[in-house]
Parts: sequence; C-alpha cells; structure tokens
Amino acid sequence: MTLPPEPPTVPAAPALVSAPAVAAPAAPKPLPVDAIVGGLAFHRLGFARRRRAWWTPLVTGLLAIAFYAVLTVVLGVFMVVAALTDPGFADRMLTLTTEVSFDLTEPLLVALLLLSIVTMLPSYVFASLIVQGGKLGFISSAAGRLRWRWLLLTTAAAAVVAVAMSGLSLLLPGGAEGVTDGSGLVAPDDNPALWATLVVLLVLVPLQATAEEYIFRGYLMQAIGRWLRHPAFAILLPVPLFVLGHLYDPLGQLSVGVFAVAAGWLTWRTGGLEAAIALHVVNNLLAFLLGLAGLSDVNASSPGWASFVFSTLLVGVYTAVVEWLFRRSRLGRTVIVTPAPTPPYALASAPTAPSPGGGYAAESPSASRIV
Repeated sequence: MTLPPEPPTVPAAPALVSAPAVAAPAAPKPLPVDAIVGGLAFHRLGFARRRRAWWTPLVTGLLAIAFYAVLTVVLGVFMVVAALTDPGFADRMLTLTTEVSFDLTEPLLVALLLLSIVTMLPSYVFASLIVQGGKLGFISSAAGRLRWRWLLLTTAAAAVVAVAMSGLSLLLPGGAEGVTDGSGLVAPDDNPALWATLVVLLVLVPLQATAEEYIFRGYLMQAIGRWLRHPAFAILLPVPLFVLGHLYDPLGQLSVGVFAVAAGWLTWRTGGLEAAIALHVVNNLLAFLLGLAGLSDVNASSPGWASFVFSTLLVGVYTAVVEWLFRRSRLGRTVIVTPAPTPPYALASAPTAPSPGGGYAAESPSASRIV
C-alpha cells in the first residue's frame, strides 16, 4: 500500500516580540486659572517659574537663610580682623551690641551695618535660582527682568517729590529732626570722614534699599501669593515683619507701615519692584544725606508729628505720580503662562522638542525716614 506523500513542512513564523511598554509621561499639574485667563500678577509669579510646587517658597526661604548665615560669618570675620588691626575700632564696634545706630563719622561701621542688609539680596537670588529653577527674572517683574527704564523714571519721580516735600518740611520748626537724643546729629565741619562716608552712602544705600525690597516686597509677596490668590494678603501680611525690623517708637513704626503698604501696592499695581525700589532708595539716601549735612538725626527714634505728616504726604504724592506715569506707559503688569501640551504617549528614543517661545506671554495693562 502506497502512503500519500507528506505535505511540505512550512517554517513557523517567527514570534513577534512586543516592544516594551513606555509609560506615558505624567501630566503636569494644572495651572491656576489666573495663569491662563487674565494673567499672573506680581505676587503670583511663582507659578511662572520652572518649579512651582507648594513647598518651593519654604525651601527657598530656608536656603536663603543658610546663605545669609554664611555671608554674615564672612562679614564677622572681616570685622574681627579690623578690630585686631585697630583696637579703637573694636571699642566702637562693641557699642553695636547694645544699640544699633549709625555713626556718620565712622564710614567703616556704616559700611558694615549696611552690608549686613545688602547680603540678603544675593542670598535670596541664589536660593531662588537653585530651588525654583529658571525664569529668575520673574522675581523682579512680570516682564521677566528688571525694567531699567521704568526704574530710572520712577527714581526721577521719587527724587523730585522727596526733595520738594523735604524742603517744605525743613521750613517747619522741629519738622526735620523729630525726637532725638542728638547721637546722629553731626555738623559737616565736625566730621573728619565726611567724604569717605559720602562715598559709602552713595554706593551701599541703594543696594541696602534694593535688598529690603527684594525680600519684603519680592520674596514675601510671591511666597504668600503662591498660597493665597487675593493681593491683599500679599500686600498686608509682610507689613508687620517690615515694621518690626525698624527700631522706632509707635509713631515712627506707623510711618514705616504706611511706606510698606504703599510699596506693596505699587509692586502689585505696576507688576514689578521698580517703583518700590525707587521710593526706598531715594527716601533712605535723602535721609542719610540730610544727616551727613547736619540737618537731621539719622538715629532719631520718632519722626515727630510734623515729619510724620510730611512723610505720609510724600508717599501719597509719589504713589499718585507713579499711577499717572503707569497709565501712560505701555508696561505689562501680568504674565500669561501657556505650557506646551503633553502628548498622550512618547517613545523613549524620540523625545519631544520644547515648544518655541518659552511658554510665556506678557499681557499689557488695561520728610524722609530710613526704611
């Protein structure tokens, strides 16, 4: 019996090896409504940074304090070296342990006191860059940078208003000096370090005032704005901390409080720190220069009622002038964040390219005391 031939053997098809599954990238956390509609005001610009989690303001503050402690130690070492070189300087430096006061006849002591505040600025800047990542310019304004032309314009406005108001205050008896023990009242002829102190003041006072603005109107406003949306919280909550940092009597602290509220409002209204920096720099520099000229006491504990009224008027007039200038300008005060859409899946070998434009679009806007 003949068997039928066997069918030809067909090679089995190779098994299909499935590609390893690639997990879809995690969707970014949704942005707040004001980041897309209307735009982020200054106190909310933390949402425009690369890292914007709820904890970033806390870690930024802690890291800034650590940096500031290191710089303070460095400054302290310098003071020790200066004291070892000049025993007389050591005695004068010891007076700072009981009372912090500016002796305009000691330019080195004045410089050290101002530098103890100036070092807050680099501490905050580096901490913010490390913790919150790129787009560092948003700590200055909604434009993503310090708006230098606006800063110069508001500085000119502050200078005109401050000189005019201070000139009027000097016409009133006791209006310039307020309540004082005379410790900071020195005639120019009795100051052997007049020109050296002048140089120190011109260089460091603008930096000191700027550092305070970046901390109290910059960091604190944006930290509060990360958690609380309404601008009133960001403007008002830092005021007590700013007031407590100035050793005046209740009337003097009330004057500082008025300044702080106006500076916070100007920062929110104009979308940046420039107007507040300008007022702070001009106010402090004028106060020191009047003291250097022997016309006022930089260590006065109270402005006196006349000086308080004029100081409040100065802040009010300057605020009105800035509002008028801002309405005439083309400056934006908010920023709209437009992040690139996240694809539903992506191959590991073909990463998506970042969208052009950076994902940010600016929206157009519809008597002196040391503070």
